[in-house]
Amino acid sequence: MKKLYGLMETLLQEKESFVVATIFDKTGSAPRTAGAKMVVRADGSIAGTIGGGRLEAEAINLAKEVLRLKQTRLQSFDLTSRDAAGMDMICGGKGEILLDYIDAGDENNRLVYQAAAEILERREKAWLVTILDSVPGNAGLVRQQCLVKPDGSLIGKVDCDPYLLEKLVSGPAKISIHAEAFGKTRFLVEPLRQGGTVYIFGAGHVSQRIAQLSEYVGFRTVVLDDRAEYANRERFPEPVELMVIDSFHKLPKLDIDEDSYLVIVTRGHLYDRIVLEQVLRSGACYIGMIGSRTKKKLTFDEMLKQGFTKEELDRVYAPIGINIGAETPEELAVSIVGELIMVRARREQRKQKKTSSNAESCCTLQDPGK
Repeated sequence: MKKLYGLMETLLQEKESFVVATIFDKTGSAPRTAGAKMVVRADGSIAGTIGGGRLEAEAINLAKEVLRLKQTRLQSFDLTSRDAAGMDMICGGKGEILLDYIDAGDENNRLVYQAAAEILERREKAWLVTILDSVPGNAGLVRQQCLVKPDGSLIGKVDCDPYLLEKLVSGPAKISIHAEAFGKTRFLVEPLRQGGTVYIFGAGHVSQRIAQLSEYVGFRTVVLDDRAEYANRERFPEPVELMVIDSFHKLPKLDIDEDSYLVIVTRGHLYDRIVLEQVLRSGACYIGMIGSRTKKKLTFDEMLKQGFTKEELDRVYAPIGINIGAETPEELAVSIVGELIMVRARREQRKQKKTSSNAESCCTLQDPGK
């Protein structure tokens, strides 16, 4: 997400308009892809993804039309059962997609997206609020946008009661849409996450406990499993995101980057290895795999035969978690999430040290008398 907002900031600086496609559920509950974003440029090139397949292809075509007309619009979609299963959408594959025209000539857009990129870079917290008003006899929408910070201050100009904005961002840290109480005006509220994304491969008992804790300490959390009877809302309440995949043998396209934390806790050693083989070279800042030291050796020996290097395997936290003598699923979750917090904190310390060092160097260069 940080890279995507960084790209938006760059495009606006270069005076290039674009469309941001964002998925959310018509009724307000959160399907797996709620909040998924994709930037579409005038040449049809994209950054990010809203799940691939027919929906993404149609969204790209619609975005080109939005760019031509310079009008933000909402589009309902109703996927076939096959399409929906492939994307893990809500039942029936129904929902809405916002195709937001971002005008490079609008100073408010530059202000908001520059601030959003900086907030994500600094790992701070804010909410992006998009206000949408319908235009009579027109498919387009009048849109306003601002950032709301935790102290209630705004970045960007909108014609809206600040008290109302404060109420809109006071709920759970997940994408939400508000409409009925405000007539024809709709409010899309999106939290800017600062804690990184945890992808948990496997939806068993340990995964349940990990997901709850990782969300609580500020991670966006995504759980993947090939069993719908495990990866469901009864076991994983919102705002944890769920992906029911076809198979662990071929993982779907995931937005893994240097702010991603991968936790491999599937239902068996074989599946753990299959997942590890696919994500080891993904660029994630953390990869952890559950299991004993014996399992680790057997898994790594097999992967070395397949061409993976010792240096690559040394990056894996295995056995996963801080050694606290954990035995129960709850204790294992504490040890694993504790390790995630430790890795995140160390990364932040390194960034701060680098920033401080650069600042000191600049001061030295500016003061040759010292």
